[in-house]
Amino acid sequence: MEASSFTLKPWSPCIFLCLLAFQTLLASFAAAETHYHEFVVEAKPVKRLCRTHTIITVNGQFPGPNLEVRNGDSLAIKVTNRAKYNITIHWHGVRQLRNPWADGPEYITQCPIQPGATYTYRFTIQDQEGTLWWHAHSQWLRATVYGALIIYPRLGSPYPFSMPKKEFPLLLGEWWDRNPLDVQRLAQFTGGAPNASDAYTINGQPGDLYRCSKQETVRIPVESGETILLRIINSALNQELFFAIANHRLTVVSADAAYTKPFTTRLIMIGPGQTTDVLLTADQPPAHYYAAARVYQTAQNAPFDNTTTTAILEYKSAAACDSKKGKFSAPVLPSLPAFNDTATATAYNVQIKSPSRVQIPTQIDNNLFFIVGLGLINCTVPNSPRCQGPNNTRFTASMNNVSFVFPRTTSLMQAYYNGIPGVFTTDFPPVPPVQFDYTGNVSRGLWTPSRGTKLYKLKYGSSVQIVLQDTSIVTTEDHPMHLHGYHFYVVGSGFGNFNPRTDPAKFNLIDPPQRNTIGTNPGGWVAIRFVADNPGVWLMHCHLDAHLILGFAMAFLVENGNGPLQSVIPPPADLPRC
Repeated sequence: MEASSFTLKPWSPCIFLCLLAFQTLLASFAAAETHYHEFVVEAKPVKRLCRTHTIITVNGQFPGPNLEVRNGDSLAIKVTNRAKYNITIHWHGVRQLRNPWADGPEYITQCPIQPGATYTYRFTIQDQEGTLWWHAHSQWLRATVYGALIIYPRLGSPYPFSMPKKEFPLLLGEWWDRNPLDVQRLAQFTGGAPNASDAYTINGQPGDLYRCSKQETVRIPVESGETILLRIINSALNQELFFAIANHRLTVVSADAAYTKPFTTRLIMIGPGQTTDVLLTADQPPAHYYAAARVYQTAQNAPFDNTTTTAILEYKSAAACDSKKGKFSAPVLPSLPAFNDTATATAYNVQIKSPSRVQIPTQIDNNLFFIVGLGLINCTVPNSPRCQGPNNTRFTASMNNVSFVFPRTTSLMQAYYNGIPGVFTTDFPPVPPVQFDYTGNVSRGLWTPSRGTKLYKLKYGSSVQIVLQDTSIVTTEDHPMHLHGYHFYVVGSGFGNFNPRTDPAKFNLIDPPQRNTIGTNPGGWVAIRFVADNPGVWLMHCHLDAHLILGFAMAFLVENGNGPLQSVIPPPADLPRC
């Protein structure tokens, strides 16, 4: 007994700590919740810019409802389609591990929810914190069908920065003074560029600088000295944007629901699909200050909306003073860069890094090189109403000279899972079919891509590097590229043609940022790496919807690994039928 007692005494604190840690782990799982929501997709009249339009909304709200969950929580969201259009919902940036059925892109992982039908998206947030968002993934419906998805840390887990006093989601959008689907259909009919939007919005409101908009301008109330967290989402359909708040500095702490090394900046540049969390301290004289967003446009000779949307950062003491005086002091407008200021956009992007050293693949199993951009289809009938692109052509777009064709009879995931032949092939080229000076003077014979529904197959657990190379075909441009089902590390970027002999030596393999959407430098390239640890069919595409409808996409088919924990789960019983 004495020997036994002597042996146990030194280990007692260790056992106690282990039990405590185990209890904490159990408590974290026990604290995880399942959130049930109903999304009713329906038409609703909305007045903007002095005119009332009937738009598609979720639950009659524009923007749609913001969802708030914690890391580890599950969601069950029943979508009922009472609109006249087919629709799907994509949960942008959610990993959807082994669950492509909940990802949402139309005809990729599911057939659309038809008018009168319902579908319940069921998924779990796994090891993700920060700001994501959800949006329609059918035609141009995401112009008005979108909302924030805010993921808080698990109970008991703090932010890796000082706790802000308040938080505000800011969703940047675009508004057309007409039906966005009519704008899409006209562009698809003529083959020309779509009409530019008529306004940008913050939380659905254009702001003071537009007609009939001043009364509804969004206000962000603050107390002097307090620090707030702004969750900024670019939900615009087709435009990258600069964002700033007059006389205030922003401290970036997260991007695409991945924490970053904090850095302070006077502005951010944010592409469609991207999110950025910033801290702001109310350290200026009490007054009203505009938060403003304006376009960052890199395509040459392309129409774009050059207006500015605003919200108001409102110091409460200034608001009270104005109320007593019976007048409202004019807000200060921030200085925003010129619309084509690539130097400023680049200088901002290179500051985004992971908080510490990360584990990144160094031995690459799949070394892929994708050229991306626009193209032209020559028309045989002169002056045709269907050939309103440059010099009697129609616009198209491609990746590695393949313009993606979406299936129409079933989804790619259903075809793969059920072994349906003839829907897709797995011969997407790993490199361009023809090598040329991608950012130089490109022969017109290379401007017209082929068309196909081509996938690239990846083995489960294999390491992947993709270099996305912009081209000068039609125009150089910054294309925000989004990969479904994955976060990836952005290990390098540059201008001109990627040099495989010298550029990899400059890669950041220490603390590269983790993203789900990243822009290609205009006339340049960006390199990303990830491990193919999520089986299923996953879309990769330009998040400018004007380009997506032209075929600017491809998809990866990630094979199952070993056993059920490395395999796609069975499809739900209510998966929509085509």
